[in-house]
Amino acid sequence: MRRLLALLAVGVLLVWPVGFIVYNMEIALEAPPAPQADGIVVLTGGGERVAVGLRLLQQGSAGRLLISGVGRAVSLRDLAVASGIDPAVLAGAADQVTLGRVADSTRGNALETADWVAQSRVRSLIVVTAYYHMPRALAELRAHLPNVALIAYPVHPPKPHNMSPAVAWRRLVGEYNKFLVVTLGLEGLAEWFGVGLSEHAG
Repeated sequence: MRRLLALLAVGVLLVWPVGFIVYNMEIALEAPPAPQADGIVVLTGGGERVAVGLRLLQQGSAGRLLISGVGRAVSLRDLAVASGIDPAVLAGAADQVTLGRVADSTRGNALETADWVAQSRVRSLIVVTAYYHMPRALAELRAHLPNVALIAYPVHPPKPHNMSPAVAWRRLVGEYNKFLVVTLGLEGLAEWFGVGLSEHAG
């Protein structure tokens, strides 16, 4: 038994860094220049994400937009102003935007998106979230939307001026570990150990 556990530990130590390298290669990818799809979903967590989603809607990349994880008291006007977009410009597009107010985690984003997709008959979806969050977001969305084509549109928000390299490193490592938990189907075990899988930051 001890030998088995030792071999398992060695395996994890060998595989984890290789996976982390692949993860960093994946999150380094830039957004496609002119994506086209039936819909757009923005997973909230940073102001830049909403701004990007609204701009994609404005430029005609899709005909409808879901902003998932919006606070109950927040309006589309509030989101437009916070994103630096004139609310008047969005007046004619208000019926194309759905504010999802249920999700409070990445899993919740995926469930909320799946409900919206079913109602909207969307077959292809542009996914907008932070670059470091994209692998886990896609994993969750694929689990609930197996028949929908997903187009990753990662957002690279500016790093806060007071964020040290150590803090940035910890954020990447933490997000990678959460991605592994989701990919390996260990969410229940993570919750049992008190490891949160929410993502509404940065």
